[in-house]
Amino acid sequence: MAETFNADFILGSFDFPGRFVSSEVKTDGIINSTFLICFDADGVQEKFILQKINTFVFRKPDELMQNIAGVTAHIREKGEMQTLDFLKTKDGSYYCTDSEGNCWRCYKFVDGVYTCNRIDSKEVFYNAGRAFGKFQRLLCDYPIKTLYDTIPDFHNTPKRLEAFKEALAKDTEGRAASVKDEIDYILRNEDKAYILTNLCKEGKIPLRVTHNDTKLNNILFDKKTDEGVCIIDLDTVMPGLSLYDYGDSIRFGANTAAEDEPDTRKVSLDLELFRAYTEGYLSEAKDSLTPAEAEHLAFSAYLMTFELVIRFLTDYLNGDVYFKTGYPQHNLVRTRAQIALCKDIDSKLTEMKKIVKEYCHA
Repeated sequence: MAETFNADFILGSFDFPGRFVSSEVKTDGIINSTFLICFDADGVQEKFILQKINTFVFRKPDELMQNIAGVTAHIREKGEMQTLDFLKTKDGSYYCTDSEGNCWRCYKFVDGVYTCNRIDSKEVFYNAGRAFGKFQRLLCDYPIKTLYDTIPDFHNTPKRLEAFKEALAKDTEGRAASVKDEIDYILRNEDKAYILTNLCKEGKIPLRVTHNDTKLNNILFDKKTDEGVCIIDLDTVMPGLSLYDYGDSIRFGANTAAEDEPDTRKVSLDLELFRAYTEGYLSEAKDSLTPAEAEHLAFSAYLMTFELVIRFLTDYLNGDVYFKTGYPQHNLVRTRAQIALCKDIDSKLTEMKKIVKEYCHA
């Protein structure tokens, strides 16, 4: 059944310009329900994105929208980067609630841009690095204590490790005996799970505003210049470590194969893509990072991949209850692909650190 919305309720909740013309369901998101809605204001068409917030995932929409409103206002005040512009409701809120308890928000459609779902060139990945580096720099002075955790412990690797050990102990599906090599890999490397969180506890790495979903398709690129002009999908913005965002970008973007590639011989880290992203990222963010953050950039790519190894195998042991799967062994295939990437990153860490150092001093 296709998603719909009550047009009378929405039109009565927000102060839109002109006459409502049309709506179109957008299918590229997987969490919130999204519509492109159009209005005619004296012959000029204006477009907006209307979203129904998934309150099963984001249970506190007030805190969610306070985070987004605060972060976007902070970026906008700096005048260096475009950001999403959310409409307030007629009663001054950033969302409205319909009679069925659904929460709705709306922001202005950004024109003249495009999104990417894959890395087509080093230039694209360089521009992605610049965009997320600028995002980090512009928010380095944000009052972090005012930011809420929308999904607590989202990138807390020690907590993920605890959940893995619990799943292993219970072994509810009787699968542990068939994945001894994968289990052994995690247990041999479990000390690495604590490195960044320990540095944070010691005060060497600060809590920062983090995006927590730094995939390529969360950047709007200018159609004329190909530069990353706006960061989108801000629902997971919350306190965290800058290294989570950087490391996850590398894990996703510099991998030579798909996240669930069955042939692990195809899985590796592309050092040229790593170099491109790192150059772009540090061209914007290097002066806002602490020495410990800069020192652990390369390692963060390993850690974020290792965290995903833990999460995929935990879900496999639990009977595939969290991640969507296409076939019975899907989470195991994902686990093995990420282990292969971990091993390749580990073998290249020395070279990766040299590249980071080069652009930290550029």
